[in-house]
Amino acid sequence: MQREKLSVRLGWICLVVVGVGILAFGLIVATVPTSDNQPLMRTVGVASIGFGLFGVLITVIPFRGRDRWAWFTLWFYPAFWVTHLVGRLPPGKDHVHQVVFIVLSLAGLLLPVRQFFPGRSQQE
Repeated sequence: MQREKLSVRLGWICLVVVGVGILAFGLIVATVPTSDNQPLMRTVGVASIGFGLFGVLITVIPFRGRDRWAWFTLWFYPAFWVTHLVGRLPPGKDHVHQVVFIVLSLAGLLLPVRQFFPGRSQQE
């Protein structure tokens, strides 16, 4: 088995942090009762649990294995968070967490880019 490069390790750790953050948000929203739009918020929570879980699993298994499809699929994270930031979408009134998740997801995808797309000299 090939030794994991530092860039891949840092990349998947950044992406797992984003996935776990989404998963934790989902768990809180799905289980903590609120007075406003409770059924809708619980639905958002359950969807977030699934979104976070899929992201973590895609990161931990195929992304770490350098499967290109996983690298392309995980571009959903920065697209999702940029959309939330630009559209001023919830959760929260401050959008610091969205900026943090954008930076983490971009770092997670860009740090190991050469491992997913090696140059000609590395392929030989």
